[in-house]
Amino acid sequence: MRYCITLVILLTFACSPNNVTLDNSLEKFFDDNNVKGTFGLFDNGKGNFIVYNLGRFKDSAYLPASTFKIVNSLIGIETGRIVDEKRVIKWDGVIRKFPNGSIAGDWNQDLTMAQAFKFSAVPYYQQVARLIGKDTMQHWLDTLGYGSRYQKTKISKIDTFWLDNSVRVTADEQLGLVKKLYFDQLPFQKRSMRIVKELMVQEQNSNYTLAYKTGWGYRENGNALGWMAGWIIENQHPYFFALNLEGGHNLNMQPVRMNILKGILKKLGFLEGKM
Repeated sequence: MRYCITLVILLTFACSPNNVTLDNSLEKFFDDNNVKGTFGLFDNGKGNFIVYNLGRFKDSAYLPASTFKIVNSLIGIETGRIVDEKRVIKWDGVIRKFPNGSIAGDWNQDLTMAQAFKFSAVPYYQQVARLIGKDTMQHWLDTLGYGSRYQKTKISKIDTFWLDNSVRVTADEQLGLVKKLYFDQLPFQKRSMRIVKELMVQEQNSNYTLAYKTGWGYRENGNALGWMAGWIIENQHPYFFALNLEGGHNLNMQPVRMNILKGILKKLGFLEGKM
């Protein structure tokens, strides 16, 4: 069942009442992949918001996993710890694996920031966090109000806090972050934001530009937790989205996550240059 209502909700990206469409037909994409979750898409031009599972979207917070690479990159560049996306960090020779146990071949080499962002290389960004340092990182998280919807974010271990459930964010906050990044509304220099926005572009063709950052981690109950947060541009018009999903520990996250995002976007009329 799909229906439209107008709600006054304090979404991160909103400052006034929005036309909110609760679209329960999107549940199919989660059910078909044996997961639960939420999805929200904001049409910035019209101020319309489409959401499935509003309660989970705005009220439930989870570890950000590799979506934190957006913030980590911004802080690293802003503070000069990382000059730009071409900065190489040498591989330490340790063979890493993905959460599903397969060898993370793309991680096990010297990487630039651009490569590390594309491959979502955890070791590279752990070193970025160490270079930033705990006090500086805490300062920037406080400045951003990152993950502070319900309580102030407090860093535990500098190189794992976004992975170990000590910091949590809502899908609402994720969408708000990427929207503010797109419009240069974060407290960083435009150069820092421009570099990270360029890193986020994953697909670009004559019909659309799709930009996002993924995340994959595990909740304290052992469930796999996935994210995709970013924007899609069609006819020079940006739409911002956040996808959050959760399944069994052995969930094949990468294809499931993409299947849900592409399926929902196609259902909503995107990816074919018709918007």
